[in-house]
Amino acid sequence: MKAVVIEQMHAEAKWTEYPDPIVQKGEMKIKIKAAALNHRDVYIQQGLYPGIIYPVVPGSDGSGLVEEVYAPEFQDWIGKSVILNPNKFWGNNEKYQAKPYQILGMPSQGTLAEYVSIPADRVVEKPSHLNDEQAAALPLAGLTAYRALFSRGKLQAGEKILISGIGGGVALTALQFALAAQAEVWVSSGSQEKINQAMALGAKGGICYNQDSWHKNLLEQSGLFDLIIDSAGGKDFSFFPDLCNFGGRIVFFGGTHGNFTLNPQKVFWKQLDILGSTMGSDLDFNQMISFVSTHQISPLVSQSWPAHRIDEAFQCMKESKQFGKIVIQVQ
Repeated sequence: MKAVVIEQMHAEAKWTEYPDPIVQKGEMKIKIKAAALNHRDVYIQQGLYPGIIYPVVPGSDGSGLVEEVYAPEFQDWIGKSVILNPNKFWGNNEKYQAKPYQILGMPSQGTLAEYVSIPADRVVEKPSHLNDEQAAALPLAGLTAYRALFSRGKLQAGEKILISGIGGGVALTALQFALAAQAEVWVSSGSQEKINQAMALGAKGGICYNQDSWHKNLLEQSGLFDLIIDSAGGKDFSFFPDLCNFGGRIVFFGGTHGNFTLNPQKVFWKQLDILGSTMGSDLDFNQMISFVSTHQISPLVSQSWPAHRIDEAFQCMKESKQFGKIVIQVQ
């Protein structure tokens, strides 16, 4: 088969020949139709995770067809259109992942390949309203957004929410989910164009965080927030308690802008909850798929690239100029 292979740290991602996966007992062989990129894949290329053993076939998101089954209870799944659950070994505690937890795509072979072998319980039927590329754009972003919003953030209809860094896959999916949950959504970005695009989707308003006193300007427009969803951290995180209502929640799942400091008096006086969130459990994943089906939500695909142009797609991901997911056409 062919797969996207990164031979060593900082090496170009190449679409090249790679050994077929060996299907073990309890697994399915999936013919991948489409896969999506995440910043995680770029970080793997840059060697920013511990214990990476090259060569690597990255990719955590994928959709395709069940081609072979080595699990008796799933024999009737052959030929079904499916989405892959990127979680591996979450464990039985809904509060946090177990020590062996992994995400598909490193250390195990990822979805940027013509075929992947995966435990049968990692596979769910593709919601019928999604095409292959939309389905490939859903798993990791959808799972992360769902847990941050609902399992951790406890978002309720009618609440006001701020989603930072709009334009990326998780932030946009969170926007779509929050709107479906009947929340009032505001966004932030370094790009006014992305804010305008988010408002066209249903956001009430937004603010460019690269302007002076952005948080004060936002507060004048929006009022206080019940929930803030963030993926960046950094110095701007310190403004979030000022933007929160009493009893508000701040949920974050990334730290690309670095460490942050907080005024403890603002946190305890306002009775704020500051919550970390990482990916999500299998329960979160199944609830997310049901939510998407019920509300007929279609993930936003910004760009679609043929697999042989994978290195160009990686470059687009590094530049972070997309509004939506970057999807790779595998077959």
